[in-house]
Amino acid sequence: MPHHTPLIGTIVAGLVVAFIMGAIAHRLKMSPLVGYLIAGIMVGPFTPGFVADASLANELAEIGVILLMFGVGLHFSLRDLLSVKNIAVPGALGQIAVATLMGMGLAHFMGWPLLGGLVFGLALSVASTVVLLRALQGANLVETRRGRIAVGWLIVEDLVMVLALVLLPALAGVMNNADAGGGAGALLAPLLGTLLKVAGFVALMLIVGRRVIPWALHWVVHSGSRELFRLAVLAIALGVAFGAAVAFDVSFALGAFFAGMILGETPLSRRATEETLPLRDAFAVLFFVSVGMLFNPAVLIEQPLPLLATVAIIVVGKSIAAFAIVRAFGHPGDTALTIAASLAQIGEFSFILASLGTGLGILPNEARDLILAGAIVSIFLNPLIFSMIVRSQKPEEEEGERAPEQRRMGHVILVGYGRVGKLIGERLAETKAHFVVMEADPDRASEAEEAGLSVVRGSALEDRHLLAAGIQEARRLLIAVPEGFEGGAIHQHARHLNPDLQVIARAHSDAEVMHLEAMGVPHVVMGERELAARMLSLCGAG
Repeated sequence: MPHHTPLIGTIVAGLVVAFIMGAIAHRLKMSPLVGYLIAGIMVGPFTPGFVADASLANELAEIGVILLMFGVGLHFSLRDLLSVKNIAVPGALGQIAVATLMGMGLAHFMGWPLLGGLVFGLALSVASTVVLLRALQGANLVETRRGRIAVGWLIVEDLVMVLALVLLPALAGVMNNADAGGGAGALLAPLLGTLLKVAGFVALMLIVGRRVIPWALHWVVHSGSRELFRLAVLAIALGVAFGAAVAFDVSFALGAFFAGMILGETPLSRRATEETLPLRDAFAVLFFVSVGMLFNPAVLIEQPLPLLATVAIIVVGKSIAAFAIVRAFGHPGDTALTIAASLAQIGEFSFILASLGTGLGILPNEARDLILAGAIVSIFLNPLIFSMIVRSQKPEEEEGERAPEQRRMGHVILVGYGRVGKLIGERLAETKAHFVVMEADPDRASEAEEAGLSVVRGSALEDRHLLAAGIQEARRLLIAVPEGFEGGAIHQHARHLNPDLQVIARAHSDAEVMHLEAMGVPHVVMGERELAARMLSLCGAG
């Protein structure tokens, strides 16, 4: 008799297999999303071996959708969109229209219904946030003009997909009434009713939510409980999403998106992001696993030509459309190529649309399988396409990019601009020391740039970013990231490029201290030890 429940079996199998396949994908320089989807296929009903409970996986996936949409709302930036609105808004809308029409054309050829073709086309038109940002960050392009256009373009795509998720159930109701021979009133009633409910929910969130949510979080912060703050953020995300669905009959996605967007406007947004990130990541993985469980690999053999056409729409069709639109607005070829390459894939929203479409009975199962297969192939190809295009371009001197040759010899490189790194940066600036900040997080990098510091955006685990920071000419490396084990890997990369570099690293525990010292880091600072020494010295016992 088994000692586990289906829920535990599903969660354990999903996370363990996802970890293994995600690690393999990362090792192969692919997005871990590919690994998570393949993990879902492995534990799904279409492959031999263990089969996870599909109904439980779908319920867990609903939580994943809520937290994914909450994260989208948290990172929604009206300022980023407005800075490139003249190209991002018409460009994204035009590219969505072209890709959707191409998808509808393929759907018509396959004999699918009109609304199913619309869902299929929309799913092929929207790029993955995770994949796009990872590609831009890897090429150090997030803060360049072309990077901001790509991010703004993605914001518009996300907004259109949020609207689509809200309206699709109503459109399905309209089509059902049309099939039943309903009059004009019966056809328009579901759509108008949905729009009124959405308007009511949006008004409530903008009038009441913008006051209540920040007030509640500030109250929790002043309680001093980190656990209570984390719980408050999750309660807001899940509670608003569930309340929106129950009270206004709108999707979980819209409620979670607005909760994240309102929270993102408060000064506590960064802390909310950090506190909920582990749980959001875990449920996002379960979401991708549940999507993979729906995929029938037989589509690869039974429908090779439709699959090839689907991939062609994603990788070629909408990329050509994006390139043509960007060029039509007078932007240079390098910018157009970067936008086209970064959008040549699909991801999270495509899966949400596919799941909703099949759930409403308007999207055939084979269409969902083509979407999932197209996503796996495009995510696999995208880094290769993007790196080839970026390597073929001449480096630009744009805002946010720093030329290494402008840096002096013998400077200091500060890795990490979190709480500790920010304090170090302030002291270095006060002493007029010449230093460069390395930060992979876009918000923290922007904060360092706003403080007037020289910043290289990217991971210190990648040699090209270290070289961009002038590692070969640097005198000291200060590793201020909170993870000591990551600090050891950074030290190895840096000393490989500059054997004479003086390295000082931060540690949180005795185990991290031992690890860093075993890696050859000459100077390790452990916060707790320094605090104890300082407190003892102040009381005269040091």
